[in-house]
Amino acid sequence: MDFKKYKTFQVVADTLNLTRAAARLGYSQPTISLQLQSLEQELGVTLLGRSGKKTFLTPAGKLVKHYVDQTFALMEEMEAELRKLEHPHGLLTVAAPEFYCTHYLSLILHSYIAENPEVKLQLFSCDSNDAMKKVAANEADLAIIAGPCKSPQMETVPLGREDLVLVTTRELLERHELSDLLETYPFITYKSGSNIQRLVNECLNDYGFAPDKYIECVSDETIKRTVLYNTGTALLGAALVEEELRKGALAEIHRFPRKIETNMVILKKRIAEQNIRSFAEIVQRIWKEWD
Repeated sequence: MDFKKYKTFQVVADTLNLTRAAARLGYSQPTISLQLQSLEQELGVTLLGRSGKKTFLTPAGKLVKHYVDQTFALMEEMEAELRKLEHPHGLLTVAAPEFYCTHYLSLILHSYIAENPEVKLQLFSCDSNDAMKKVAANEADLAIIAGPCKSPQMETVPLGREDLVLVTTRELLERHELSDLLETYPFITYKSGSNIQRLVNECLNDYGFAPDKYIECVSDETIKRTVLYNTGTALLGAALVEEELRKGALAEIHRFPRKIETNMVILKKRIAEQNIRSFAEIVQRIWKEWD
């Protein structure tokens, strides 16, 4: 199918004037006439007729014009969609624990939208395990998680590392001997099977602390708030409790040499997608500035 001949026919059919069609297409009139004759021979119909000095479309010409217009409109739509792929656009969904959403991603989202106004962002607040599940199920395009990701389907991008700190409130620490505090009050921790539970257990084992009483929570923010109500002790990332330690609302019992990792995870098969790649780049850039 020679699209050049069909385009020539479309312009001639729009103008019904060979001189104007030749000027628009940049062809000579004889060239246009040859292309039209070739197309009529190919289709086996007469497309144009003349009445005096006027050119008109035959019934076959009107039918061909209708489909030619549709064809070129679809091609233009296709080209426009292909051009969009060169720049981020559409919906981008990010999943992350509540702490990352409130303390980090709010600034990142603002910066990303400023650079990519055609992208609509959606943010899911959930624990790290659920965030990884959403990425695996294509319910989220990428995730920021605490701890490692062992899935062979995922590309893991390290963002940062921070201390783990065993904390309680200043009030409880002043009212009790440390041994009594650890024995009497519950240890507030992540729900069983959470992404960093193994690291928490390793730290407690290093410290020689084997709590008998547990309270399990779904997020690190919930753990911190529960501790702040004088409920017990918890092991949390230093960034999460930095302000409360500085103000004296929380007290540091022990800081561990083991580090908690922050990672960005993306399905390997989707890492080249424009939206994902552009967002991953800005996350890495801003996170590096924070470090």
